[in-house]
Amino acid sequence: MKALVLVGKNEDLAFQEVEKPQNTDPKDSSGKGSVVVKVKAAALNHRDVWIQKGMYAGIKYPTILGSDGAGETEDGTAVIINPSINWGENPRFQSKKYEILGLPTDGTFAEYIKVPAENIVPKPEHLTFEQAAALPLAGLTAYRALFTRCQIKAGEKVLISGIGGGVALFALQFALAAGCDVWVTSSSGEKIARAVSMGAKGGYNYRTEGWSKTALAETGGFDCVIDSAAGTGFADLIKACAAGARVCFYGGTNGAISGLSPQIVFYKQISIFGSTMGSTQEFNDMVAFVEAHKIVPVVDEVFTLENGNAAMKKMDEGKQFGKLVLSI
Repeated sequence: MKALVLVGKNEDLAFQEVEKPQNTDPKDSSGKGSVVVKVKAAALNHRDVWIQKGMYAGIKYPTILGSDGAGETEDGTAVIINPSINWGENPRFQSKKYEILGLPTDGTFAEYIKVPAENIVPKPEHLTFEQAAALPLAGLTAYRALFTRCQIKAGEKVLISGIGGGVALFALQFALAAGCDVWVTSSSGEKIARAVSMGAKGGYNYRTEGWSKTALAETGGFDCVIDSAAGTGFADLIKACAAGARVCFYGGTNGAISGLSPQIVFYKQISIFGSTMGSTQEFNDMVAFVEAHKIVPVVDEVFTLENGNAAMKKMDEGKQFGKLVLSI
């Protein structure tokens, strides 16, 4: 079969022939075991670029990257692949055996993949394979942050930072579907405008001096904040919070948090959570939520598998609004 293979640090992915996975542990009557999926579409995440650059633990070569995928099982069933493997028994946090599909286990940038049988769910009928492939990692991350960690409720005010990325857009769509009022931040006026066209109440340019003070005055403060960056800007997110707010971050692209006033946190009774991916139950609940509300993932551009390096370059540049997908 053909696959995109990472063969070295900072090297382009090699489009080459590799051995097709064989199912030596087929699914049994209990639902355990493995299945082989013919991948119809896969999607990129920043994780793939970070691995390519060597900015990730446990990197090995060669590796087939890709955490997101949708396709068909050997009996023709259309499925979405859950990239969260070996979460464990405790819903509060992942086990020591936990891993994300695409490293160390070969991922979805290939014509076929073998995954645990419990890691596939039927594809919602209203989604194409390309749309379905955009859902897994980012959708799961957003779902756990919003519903498990922050426990959002209809009517609450939600702020989502860095709109345009996959998780942020799912957080916007999920929060709107849950009946929340949503605002966003971005350094791009165009991205803010696109978020408003999707249903956001408004947005703030985080590079504007005093934006959090303006947001607090205009909205009365946010009940929930979803963030991916941390860094020095995290303090402004806290300043924009209402009393009793919950803040959840799932990434730290801007590095260590600094300048945070503890007085604001304890006086306003603000809760701060970290979150990574999610459990099998959360993945299944997320897909059911998407199906019930007929949510359609935002796809920025579709590439062929052979042209996957162009998709990786665009992901690295960070100019996309929505997911970058490989059609296989």
